[in-house]
Amino acid sequence: MRPGPLLLWLLLGWTLVGVLASIGIIPLAAWLAYGAALACVMLIDAWRLQRAPSPALQREVAPVVPLGLDMFVRLRMQSAEKSPRTVEVHDLHPGGWPMRGLPHRLQLAPETDYAFEYALTPDERGPALFVGCHLRLHSAWRLWRQRRALDVVNTVRVYPNFAPLAKMAGLTVELASHTFGARLQRRRGEGTEFQELRDYRVGDSMRKIDWKATARMGHFISREYREERNQQIVLLVDCGRRMLAKDGAISHFDHVLNASLSLAYIAMREGDAVGLLACTGRTQRWLPPQRDSGGMDLLLGTGYDLQATSAPTDYLAAARALQERQRRRALVILITNVRDEDDSELALAVTLLAQRHLVLVASLREQAVEQAAHHASESLESAIRSASAMHYLAGRERVHDDLNRRGVMTLDVECAELSSALIERYLRLKRESRL
Repeated sequence: MRPGPLLLWLLLGWTLVGVLASIGIIPLAAWLAYGAALACVMLIDAWRLQRAPSPALQREVAPVVPLGLDMFVRLRMQSAEKSPRTVEVHDLHPGGWPMRGLPHRLQLAPETDYAFEYALTPDERGPALFVGCHLRLHSAWRLWRQRRALDVVNTVRVYPNFAPLAKMAGLTVELASHTFGARLQRRRGEGTEFQELRDYRVGDSMRKIDWKATARMGHFISREYREERNQQIVLLVDCGRRMLAKDGAISHFDHVLNASLSLAYIAMREGDAVGLLACTGRTQRWLPPQRDSGGMDLLLGTGYDLQATSAPTDYLAAARALQERQRRRALVILITNVRDEDDSELALAVTLLAQRHLVLVASLREQAVEQAAHHASESLESAIRSASAMHYLAGRERVHDDLNRRGVMTLDVECAELSSALIERYLRLKRESRL
């Protein structure tokens, strides 16, 4: 319990009265009476504050929130007292998150509810904890202030930014893919998966005629087929130190997760199954291919707390782990940052995977390197930096060419274009029946 501003002023007044009494301007009894009255008021006000019950508090917060977008936390307070009370509120939200709206000062009326909101911006994925709430209560006569801690705990999970998925939720696959600059051309009449019945058209094969439906309808009815939809895609995500690089506000790794979710959404809407293998050194996290809306939930739950680490990526260990766990042929998409020193290890890993799977290596560009390569000035230091960057990019290109010669598809793409590039390539492979 600490003195409030009003009490400090009253104590200062008592001191001034004591000075006046010491020089004989006012009687000493006045100073003693002032002090006795002030002491009684202080004790009564402190006693009442000490006995006052803490307001009841509830925190309303979404259990799952996206990275980098504003979230709103609602605090609801209820006073059990019969007199008004001034309260200052500071919620113990996850540290380091940008915040607006705290501390909040309010006047609690007797036996009433009060609610307010404040805004937070999560800046890191994974579980986050609200450990409690601090209140500063003012006494009825405003002589004292007391700090109290309320044990109101909430846990939230910060997922990758799924706002693009929410925007696509009500769209068809075709319209959703257009939002990323990709286009799906569905080929009817081919494949082995039945889609619908329709009237016979000139040129239809006799094997497509549904004789039972023809007998019922009295005219020829043909079966319409579409490409088989139960294909499998495995996202092989690099969680090593190269993914710590940043282009803009978020890291390469967060760009990768956002793009992976977008691709998974489109693929699941197409009826395909999507799995995940995240690799950091010799440690992997595996989710077998899943489909439908429940599969999307599992994918989000598996990958939301993944973090890039400073450990190097062991491509061979990841390839062997995937070969052991994924027996069925699949489209394996390795998302990493290819460099010239990866020539041997990465080539061996993707060659191993290509024995059973269709492999696509998506390599992220680094904006800082691109800018250094193309913006050289007349200074020696800038020229050396530009030459080094160009040498680095040439090495990347050699690795890509080597992978292409081994029958592995490659994408050299910037982070901002990763989602659209992956979706466009996936839909092209579907269109070409290569899956």
